[in-house]
Amino acid sequence: MPASPSTARAINDRLALRLLQQEGPLTAGQLKQLTGLSRPTVSDLVERLTVSGLIRVVGESGEQRRGPNARLYGIAADRAHLAALDVRTGGVLVLVSDLVGRVLAEVAVPIDADGGTGPAVEQAVAAVERAARKAGPDAWGALHTVGIGAPGLVDPATGDLRDSSGLPAWHRSLVAALQRRLPEARVTVENETNLAALAEQREGAARDRDTFVLLWLGHGVGAAVVLDGRLRRGASGGTGEIGFLPVPGTGSLPSATDCDGGFHALAGAAAIGALARDFRLPVGGPPDGPGAARVVAEAVAALEADPGQAEADSPAARFLDALADRLAIGAAAVTAILDPGCVVLGGEVGQAGGAELAARVAARLARMSPLPTEVRPSVLGGAAVLRGALLTARDRAQDELFAS
Repeated sequence: MPASPSTARAINDRLALRLLQQEGPLTAGQLKQLTGLSRPTVSDLVERLTVSGLIRVVGESGEQRRGPNARLYGIAADRAHLAALDVRTGGVLVLVSDLVGRVLAEVAVPIDADGGTGPAVEQAVAAVERAARKAGPDAWGALHTVGIGAPGLVDPATGDLRDSSGLPAWHRSLVAALQRRLPEARVTVENETNLAALAEQREGAARDRDTFVLLWLGHGVGAAVVLDGRLRRGASGGTGEIGFLPVPGTGSLPSATDCDGGFHALAGAAAIGALARDFRLPVGGPPDGPGAARVVAEAVAALEADPGQAEADSPAARFLDALADRLAIGAAAVTAILDPGCVVLGGEVGQAGGAELAARVAARLARMSPLPTEVRPSVLGGAAVLRGALLTARDRAQDELFAS
């Protein structure tokens, strides 16, 4: 059946808004060309969206002859403010943006969990408020959508962060606290590795892939699975909990409450630091994601400074070979089940290892698996979680505002 006039208008409006989001400001003539709609139809939708406050004139095109088609229309970026959070064990990173995702303010604060859950939550909420007030005097009370990335399992039925072993209690209380302080906002939480995968797919190493696995390498390890363009979470939200994967070389088995005997014991930040010490490489700072990334980056830099070391028996080369041996075990297990065709080494460590570490993992994976699998280093690194949270918040806000 043909669409009713009102339905057709809604479809055309949504198409134009999506094009403005993807392409940036466009003239009415460009909208006509990209949508295939008639000039009167484009003129009507531009007027309709302008009156609704969703788009506005943001400039003029480079055409010499002035006229209606020379005006550039763009999404009204100040129609809504968004917040994105990267919640970590010892702190929180916050950014606030406008509706098109342009970052207006950023705040990073450590969280002292030893003082109790309540004070820790208040510190995190205060960080969000501080970032919002830096973005604009009215942004705090007018936040439309808040996207949170956190470690742990997210219940697919309720959207709540589930109780996970080893994670601070304030993580689970933060969502409810923000919702109480911002009753008009939409507050959602997603697993950090899933958000990193979405960011790498949209803006990073997997932009040309609709099927891939992100192997997160930071303080801990995890995986995110994207199949046919869709992020897969599993029946309980646990797809990708690869830290619990039983693997050889750990000396024990993981349990339901402790992943120390699993892949985490081979590829977590503490394990990478211990491996570096085995090869007499300097290890400074805490055994966290940035600390492990620093060790890997220094090893790669040592090889780049003296390319002959890559084939020689140097500590840096032997360390990277041993690390690649470990990472290939986890990658091979994932590949055997999913056949993704592409594995992205994500997180701070994956980015620090770059093409040097990715090539070593790929070579070992090719010997272990008959399935052709490309191995790529992360483009976004640890920043992928925050970027994924912002992209998710932007999409949800635009979906709601554009639909109305």
